[in-house]
Amino acid sequence: MKKETIEILVEGGRATGGPPLGPQIGPLGLNINEVVNAINEKTSSFEGMKIPVKVIVDPETKKFEIELGSPPTSALIKKELGLEKGSTNGKPVGNLSFDQLMRIVKMKRDSLLSNDLKGAAKEIIGTCKSMGVTIEGKDAKEIIREIDSGEFDDRFKE
Repeated sequence: MKKETIEILVEGGRATGGPPLGPQIGPLGLNINEVVNAINEKTSSFEGMKIPVKVIVDPETKKFEIELGSPPTSALIKKELGLEKGSTNGKPVGNLSFDQLMRIVKMKRDSLLSNDLKGAAKEIIGTCKSMGVTIEGKDAKEIIREIDSGEFDDRFKE
């Protein structure tokens, strides 16, 4: 028998056994609380955001795995800064600290194309630039130059 996949959208850390999850999992014979707890554990760092979640179930063994989609980078940046939207006129609308940047990098790590944290940070910085967000009060090009020169190397330990 092939695996069943259930796709749902849940608020980070707040999945419940009610609809839409419960009615889809119940017929498969899984312990709903176990699935809900696993989802909440994996999505806790995305609190306040809607996260696409896949529950992949083997109906024979009753084993399941959880795969998380990732919210858009821009949504993570807006949440971190409490913004409604990015810049519409090219003027800065917010400033991320380097710690906030690294928190976003770690959340998005699996869905980015970069091979290392430095490259991943640069991808996120590119999104910041297009949204009118500075990092440590500096423009994207300036902060990328500093990253390339090794100024933040101690922050990129994996």
